[in-house]
Amino acid sequence: MAQKVDYAALKKGGYMRQKQKGYGSLRLAVVGGNLTAENIKTVAEVAEKYGRGYVHMTSRQGIEIPFIKVEELAEVKEALSKGGVGTGVCGPRVRTVTACQGSEVCPSGCIDTYTLAKELDERYFGRELPHKFKFGVTGCQNNCLKAEENDVGIKGGMNIEYKEDDCISCGVCVKACRQDALKMVDGKIELDAQKCNHCGRCVKSCPVDAWKGTPGYIVSFGGTFGNNIYKGEELLPLIPDKETLFRVTDAAINFFEKNANPSERFRKTLQRVGEEDFRSQLKDAYEGQ
Repeated sequence: MAQKVDYAALKKGGYMRQKQKGYGSLRLAVVGGNLTAENIKTVAEVAEKYGRGYVHMTSRQGIEIPFIKVEELAEVKEALSKGGVGTGVCGPRVRTVTACQGSEVCPSGCIDTYTLAKELDERYFGRELPHKFKFGVTGCQNNCLKAEENDVGIKGGMNIEYKEDDCISCGVCVKACRQDALKMVDGKIELDAQKCNHCGRCVKSCPVDAWKGTPGYIVSFGGTFGNNIYKGEELLPLIPDKETLFRVTDAAINFFEKNANPSERFRKTLQRVGEEDFRSQLKDAYEGQ
């Protein structure tokens, strides 16, 4: 008699049943969208040997290998592990953190997104929660990763400081600003702080370094994408450092864990419970209380 397969347990480790009996698609852990050449070779070899010679690239920077036989799953995971490739997760837990290439590669980037994605992954990946929970990290206000679609979205930004004595009144920063936050008045730059979105374009465009930018984090909460779409909300000022950032992300995920009903996304929890207490806890975390 064939042994009954516990597909619910397998799904926890990233193995999802297919419509074809006896087969599943295995989700891999691709933190921040990065894999080494060795990783990719390993994935290709496994897909060729155990699957049908192809992989599926997901919308969240992931890789899935379809047509893996359930009885060969342990062997497949071992082969992947030898090439430094781990498996992802499904179900009610923290998913793999996604990220754009950030300041280490992209000229527009304000923060090192990949390092942050790895740190978030080490801190939260696979944590059991009432429902799935997603982090997304993008390097700047160009927002290539669509941070606000995530339960917690993080964008790179800059606190800016104008050094008038170094300015040559060339107007390059005024042209670079997409928020109309800068104006040239009588040969001097004027900043409308209410319009500034911390994009840092003034800093990056200035030919004489008259603008100084200090990197920080713009965080949104409660985003969703799918059957119900909701843009995550920015509930805090620019966060200046990782210590503060992690206090804030801890507060968010702890609030969700404590207050959410089973199978309820973070946004639904905030709508049901109300945001007043959540905002208060975020404020305390931001201020280090």
